[in-house]
Amino acid sequence: MSEGKIFIIGLPRTATTSVCLTLLGLGYKTAHTVYTEKAMTQATVQADTPIFCDYQQLDMLYPHAKFIYLTRDFSDWLPSIRQLLSRMLVNLLRDDGGFNPLIKRCYLEIFPELSAENIASDDYLIKCYLAHQNAVEAYFNNRVGDLLTLDVSEKDSFAALLSFLNIDDSVHQNACFEHVNIGGKVTAWNQVKHANKIESTQAGRVDKIWY
Repeated sequence: MSEGKIFIIGLPRTATTSVCLTLLGLGYKTAHTVYTEKAMTQATVQADTPIFCDYQQLDMLYPHAKFIYLTRDFSDWLPSIRQLLSRMLVNLLRDDGGFNPLIKRCYLEIFPELSAENIASDDYLIKCYLAHQNAVEAYFNNRVGDLLTLDVSEKDSFAALLSFLNIDDSVHQNACFEHVNIGGKVTAWNQVKHANKIESTQAGRVDKIWY
């Protein structure tokens, strides 16, 4: 089993919650979103904001970490990310509150010039997706052992994850990723009760970035 940090750097709506739930069940302390230094320190597995945006800084902070980049077919990802961004738009753009600064910075960096019109455009969303993907691939070029690219819908994806993390797959024969957050829902992680789940905030409070 991998003992260092594991950062899931796929964009939202690429099955980050499913992978987090899987790793939680495999015994890893896991945080889906990380907004405090305490969460960053305690959680072995980390995903979503700010991880998908700040993976290069985290790589320097944790030089022995492993990274999992999640991909998803555009036919599935586009309607899902469009629905999510549409729900988030007002709170991402407002300057009198809304989401915490970490969420705003990360989303607006990955989705620049965010607007309702751009959210409605497949070309815009695909351009943002590919820009992130190309940056990940360029950064991890020639570092095969550090990065796993994974599409959880593929037949051998679960076995590939176990192999990447040096977990004996004979103990998990026929296992697969759980399909959660169906129908546009994004609350599955909030409902999880598990000893290895690490809370993203400190009683609702967030820290400024410390790295």
